[in-house]
Formats: sequence, C-alpha cells, structure tokens
Amino acid sequence: MNIQPTRVIQPGDFEPSNHWYPKALNAQIHPMVAYFMNLKPEKVINRYCHLNPAVNKEKLQELILYRPRFFLHAGADLFHVTNAAGNRKMVVIETNSSPSGQKSLPLLDDNQEQGGYLRYVEESFLPYLKAKRPKIKGGLAVIYDKNEMEASGYASAMADVFQEPVYLVPFFRFDENPPVRFVDHVMEIRLEDETWVPIRAAFRYVTQRPWNRIPVHTRTVILNPIITCLAGGRNKMIAAKAYDLFNAEIRPFGLEIRTPETIWDVRKNEIPLWVRKMGGQAVIKVPYGNAGQGVYTIVNEKELDEFMEMDFSYDMFIVQSLIGNYQWSSTGVKGKFFHVGTMPDRRNFSYAADIRMVVHGTKDGLKPLCVYARRARLPLIDELQEGKSSWDILGTNLSIKQDDGTFTTDSSRLIMMDRKDFNRLGISVDDLIEGYIQSVLATIAIDKMATTLINKKGRFKSRLFRSLNDDPSLFEEIKLE
Repeated sequence: MNIQPTRVIQPGDFEPSNHWYPKALNAQIHPMVAYFMNLKPEKVINRYCHLNPAVNKEKLQELILYRPRFFLHAGADLFHVTNAAGNRKMVVIETNSSPSGQKSLPLLDDNQEQGGYLRYVEESFLPYLKAKRPKIKGGLAVIYDKNEMEASGYASAMADVFQEPVYLVPFFRFDENPPVRFVDHVMEIRLEDETWVPIRAAFRYVTQRPWNRIPVHTRTVILNPIITCLAGGRNKMIAAKAYDLFNAEIRPFGLEIRTPETIWDVRKNEIPLWVRKMGGQAVIKVPYGNAGQGVYTIVNEKELDEFMEMDFSYDMFIVQSLIGNYQWSSTGVKGKFFHVGTMPDRRNFSYAADIRMVVHGTKDGLKPLCVYARRARLPLIDELQEGKSSWDILGTNLSIKQDDGTFTTDSSRLIMMDRKDFNRLGISVDDLIEGYIQSVLATIAIDKMATTLINKKGRFKSRLFRSLNDDPSLFEEIKLE
C-alpha cells in the first residue's frame, strides 16, 4: 500500500483548500446553524428546560459546565427519530473518540480561515497540555490512520498556536515498520533520515484498534488518550454500560441518554434469539469497530443467515433495536421508533440520515465544535424489496474501506450545514440543542467510565475492565505499557 511519509508542518503552512472538502470551501453557513453554534450556555439551558419542564435546571447547568478529565474531543452520531404518535427525539447511536467534522463545516466567521481547527487547539489542546505540564523535552505531533485532510488541519493549527514545527505522522496497524514507537513510555517518531525524535504531546487521529499500538500509559501527553477508546469512545460494549450507569445518576433530574434498546455481552450463538425477540429486525455490532465497519443491519432471515455464516476475531457482540421505516423497525420495550428521514427530494424520496455533533472540553465546559450530517445510499422505502441490502438503506457512514486497508470517502452523501443542504434535514434549532445535550451527556458518561477505569496512581484497572468487558480476544490486543 502507499503510505504517506512523515511530514513536517511549519507555522504559516495552513492552506484552507487542504483541510476542507471543495464543496465546503465556498459554502455559507446556514443562519440557523450559526445561531445555534454561537448560543450562550444559559440560553441553551433555559430553552431546553422550557421545553422539558421535568429537567432540573441546576443539574443541566452543572453538566454543560463539566470539564472532562480525559475525553476532550468527542463526536456523537445521532438519529432523528419519531414514533407513531409523532414524538420526535434525538437518539445517540455511538460516540467517537477520533471524530471528523471540521472539513465539512463552512466557516462560522469568514475572517477566521482556520475555523474549528484553531478553536479546538486554542480552547482544548493548549490548556490541556499546560495543565499536564509534560516533563519531556520533545516536539509536537499529529498521528493518524485515516482522514489526513483533517489531521493535517489540526497539525497546521498547532504549528501556528505553538509557533513551532509539528510532525504529521501516519500510524497504520498493518505497517510492518511504523514511524512511531514508545520508549520508556515516551512516543518517538522516525524522520526520513532514520533519526528518532521524542514527542512531548500529540493529537491522536488513530481510529482502527488504536489500543494495539498505543499504550494506555504514556509520558507523552496524548489527546484523546487511549483510555477514552477503551471506556466507550471506540468500544461500544463499554459505552452501552457507561450510558446505563450514568442514566441511573441523572434520571432523578429528568435527564437521560437516549439510545436504541441495547443487549450487551451477546455471544454469537445467542444472536438469533435476541433478533427474534426484537421482531426479526435488529442491528448487530462488533463492539470495537468504527467507520461503519462491523455493523450489520438485519431485516429478514436471509440477512441473519448471512451474518451467522461469517467468522469474527472477537467473542462478544451487542444487539440493538433497529431504527428503520415504520413498516420495518424493531419493536422494543419503549415501542417502535423510526427515522424521520430527509425532506423528500425531487423524486419524492426520503433518506435515512444521521447527524454528527462534535463537542470539545474547554474551561467553560463542553461546547459544540462542529456539526454535519450524512444520508444513506438508497431511499427509505415503505416496503423492502427482495434482494435489496438493508445496509444500503440504513447505513449512513461515508467511509469506504479499500482493499489495502486504507479508507476513502463518499462525499456525495454528505449533508453540510450550509444554506443549500441544511433545509434537507428538516430540523430546527431546538433539534440541534437536543442533539447537543445528548452529545454532552454521552461524552460525560464515557469520561466518567474512563475515570473509573484509572486508579489513584494513574494505572489501568485491568481486572475491573475485564469484568465489564469479558472478551479475551480484545484484552490480548491492549498494549498496557
């Protein structure tokens, strides 16, 4: 495969055309989205509590002002759903510890050409690094295994803020001679002349099983650290449990992370039983994948049989209720929810879509950083046609895995928050606020789980983790030192 060499990004290298999709470069942000992104926390709280009078305002304020210990850069994938009575909700599908989004959001301020890249580095990365006070003398780096467009954008913004070179380093799990290593818990990166340079702090955009090559414990400051992945940011099994535990804490205050009905710790031979319990429609997930990998939508016996014939390297799965069309969605404990879908296009087709809401930890709490949406390949039809893949109707992820293990993107299904695209979603400011609140709650749940999994000496609680996620195949991959 063709792996890009390590690059050195210098201050002043930022070029917008390298870090945004071409369609986003000259797009204008939708006024409603700009208004939402600039809302003060007190307005968000007052509006949300006005529409949800059972919510305790003081508790919601406390949560929005929450300062994460580990999880400072989180992206929640949300479905806009409804039921037969027309009760619309935002539902959290998963939370991502290496979220994309910057390259898809038009500038909020035309005079600030670095957009959210700069905002994140100034408001999150820089304060986090100052608080950690790394004792290592070394450089700065961005390590990545996909999405070079955004990884390089963060590197360029870091170079300008810190006024020093930043190393942009590819770090693939199948690279037999990777340019990253850890010596005495310190990250080192290899340059073209084969010299190794110590790194005092790094921004991580490594998404594919990052725990198998980045240790849980490092002296190099890494944001987000690997514990956020294990605690739910890249581990759907633990995420489901983190949401459940946090919901028990916040329900007395009228708050809840809304998710599809989820069954965890499911072994493969048990899956048909749970699918039948959900009415024959369900979503099966390999808990540790991302970018749409390891997610299987099941709407009939044929798709279930095809899944059961596959071989997997992990022992545990999760099964969730399927959100589809009203005619073929799962029936769970709370009833049947289905996609609101996009507004009908010129052919009167609506599509399943998700919304990615990225939040970041700042001195003022968790703030929205960027937002965009994605639609499925095929329309959300009332009656499933024999031979049609349900994933083509329901899968919204834009990443496409290539034969060499790298990823490309199907940007034709991107729905931007600009004047042209936004109206296709049929959502309001209140929907964006609700999506933001759900994203904040999900992020806090995972940050609290990460904190629980680290002891007072800063060491990983291996026994506790294994009791929560008893999957030997996963544990063997985790690089502790």
